[in-house]
Amino acid sequence: MKNWKTVYKTDKLYQVQIVKDYLQDKELHAIIVDKKDSAYQLGYYEIVVAVDEVMRAIKLIEDDIKFE
Repeated sequence: MKNWKTVYKTDKLYQVQIVKDYLQDKELHAIIVDKKDSAYQLGYYEIVVAVDEVMRAIKLIEDDIKFE
């Protein structure tokens, strides 16, 4: 995954799914990477996008997505 960069990280599956779906709606190719340990449920999920889409993806996430 050399040409992909992380733009979002969380331990909540529903949040990472919402972010991925939103980015895909904006025509970005976003992929969820599961970094959770299956036995102990430690770790996190991350969204990766192509390196040339990183700045746009981060701006969309910061401007349009809020979890409280």
